[in-house]
Amino acid sequence: MNILLLQGGAKKNGNTAKVLEWVKAELIGLGHDVETVYLHSKNLKGCMGCGKCKQTMDAPGCIQKDDMPEIMEKMIKARAVVFSSPLYFWGVNAQLKSVIDRTYSLYATAPEHISLVEGQRQGLLMTGGGPFENNAAEAFTAFGRMQKYHKSINAAELFVGGCSTPDQMDASVKDQACEFARKLTGQI
Repeated sequence: MNILLLQGGAKKNGNTAKVLEWVKAELIGLGHDVETVYLHSKNLKGCMGCGKCKQTMDAPGCIQKDDMPEIMEKMIKARAVVFSSPLYFWGVNAQLKSVIDRTYSLYATAPEHISLVEGQRQGLLMTGGGPFENNAAEAFTAFGRMQKYHKSINAAELFVGGCSTPDQMDASVKDQACEFARKLTGQI
């Protein structure tokens, strides 16, 4: 299976990156082809809400000139995509949010609902300093709603709370990351 990991964490060696590396290692160990895109190194603009992307559904029709068309092409080709981010003010960070907002160009609802990522397995992985409830829960609710429009499968979710530094994560977090990888691919 071709799998795309969208690494939204700003720190290449931070909490989100460490958990995502465990996910990647497990996916590779399961025999999958995995590519990671480090979003902080990309030129990403926010969605303008102009609707130009809805004029054709043969390909993403976004008119903006940045790195998002390349990322969207990778998303379309992937059988599974992991969206990952540290928790910022009850949601994903700005870089991942820009990607999520721009996926608006991957589907149309009129005259019929079609999606360029229909049937794709998607997962959300987040890290944060606090608990899930009244902190990260809303981000996961929003992510789950996105699959309706993507016509995709919400295959795996993981929140690692209580994070301080990557070296403080224990074997139980690695086990959760490996379980997340297996859920993402339907191998659990």
